[in-house]
Amino acid sequence: MPSFDFVSKVDAQALDNAVNVVTKEITNRFDFKGSHVVIKLDKKEFKINLETEDDMKMRQLLDVLVNRAHKQGIAPEAFDLSKEGSLSGKVWKKEVLVRNGLKQEDAKKIVKHIKDSGLKVQASINDDIVRVTGKKIDDLQEVIQSSKSWNLGIPLQFENMRS
Repeated sequence: MPSFDFVSKVDAQALDNAVNVVTKEITNRFDFKGSHVVIKLDKKEFKINLETEDDMKMRQLLDVLVNRAHKQGIAPEAFDLSKEGSLSGKVWKKEVLVRNGLKQEDAKKIVKHIKDSGLKVQASINDDIVRVTGKKIDDLQEVIQSSKSWNLGIPLQFENMRS
């Protein structure tokens, strides 16, 4: 039976490249000359710690980070910017989590969307993957097309298409 997997992955090397590009760009920008800016990537926990002098520079730094990561192939939805920054002394600190893998509730939403579509396919949750199987490959392609209109707030990729 034909099948494919819904996954939500961020390539660690692409994320590292994006952080390096941001660091290089910020050091060369005129408005950041002589400013306190720290960008640290924790590859194990997929976390980026940012430090700047004020809130305005933090917002500019986040904008540059999301834009450069997007150019590296990382979807903007992969960054969890919901956590507010905090003022520690004279330094603004912010922790940006990078969503890697499907959470259980996101996987359940995907399965619900697939079942609501009315197509003759089955969806099953395996850890951080949602496997979709069907008798016809055309049904699977319809699921992929309809998934592009879902607004889940997470980046989705399709892997292991088998016929």
